Amino acid sequence: MGDKTWLPFPVLLLAALPPVLLPGAAGFTPSLDSDFTFTLPAGQKECFYQPMPLKASLEIEYQVLDGAGLDIDFHLASPEGKTLVFEQRKSDGVHTVETEVGDYMFCFDNTFSTISEKVIFFELILDNMGEQAQEQEDWKKYITGTDMLDMKLEDILDPIIKIASDVQLRLHLGIHQQHQVQTKQKWAHTNSA
Repeated sequence: MGDKTWLPFPVLLLAALPPVLLPGAAGFTPSLDSDFTFTLPAGQKECFYQPMPLKASLEIEYQVLDGAGLDIDFHLASPEGKTLVFEQRKSDGVHTVETEVGDYMFCFDNTFSTISEKVIFFELILDNMGEQAQEQEDWKKYITGTDMLDMKLEDILDPIIKIASDVQLRLHLGIHQQHQVQTKQKWAHTNSA
């Protein structure tokens, strides 16, 4: 496991272009957002590294989608290795930091679990990235198919809750109708006697 996982942001192609060919690139500070879902086996830890410029904003939002307890340990460290955030057994979290130049490390740790793997969704929102933002956004045009599925737990739960509500309504309606039929049968039986 000790390998570093670098997030995919190819910048060589646009970095070679002169600024004249990128009108307006320095005129605003766009934000980048990327999201990922992965499975973390029991007893394992997975770390990701995000290079950041000076005075940008790094926001990390995570959520455990599946696995016993729906919990994970989370660790965010600065380029110098200083712990910025450390949470234990949380199901979700949102953290924002103003950055220094360097590689920020964030880890999801499931070493406390001996049986249950976890499915983890996380989203990175990078603000004030300057010219790097557009360069880093270009990698998305090369990804096709299921790689671009953006699905959160809320996206799955909304239709399920609607269906469950509909089923519950139909159940209550059925019970009410059954009660009415039984009442009519009682009245019909008592009136015929």
